Amino acid sequence: MASVSAPAAPRARRGPSVSEEQLQRVFSVSILLSAFRCLLSYIILPIVTPLLGAATSVGPAIGIPVGILALGFDVAAIRRFWVSRHRWRWVMTVLYVAVMGMVTFLLVRDIAHFVG
Repeated sequence: MASVSAPAAPRARRGPSVSEEQLQRVFSVSILLSAFRCLLSYIILPIVTPLLGAATSVGPAIGIPVGILALGFDVAAIRRFWVSRHRWRWVMTVLYVAVMGMVTFLLVRDIAHFVG
């Protein structure tokens, strides 16, 4: 009498292995870029540059590339958390979306200032 075995349960798919150190590094860089962008917009460009005699119109020229770079790193960091199936991926996604919203607001404002 032949025995019939039950089919094996499907294995949970996991993404490529991403170490905690790699996640920490991407998180740190992306948050630091976003923080730098906010410091530029609210402290350095409106307060410090006029004190140094620099033109206030240089803000958008600096803010636009930094904002785009910060958003790129934020997206990369979210992707890393999801690819690694990190246990904090939902919390980090909410945090990043909030930060990205602020940076996007500043980016749109700089583009409008630069164009108009």
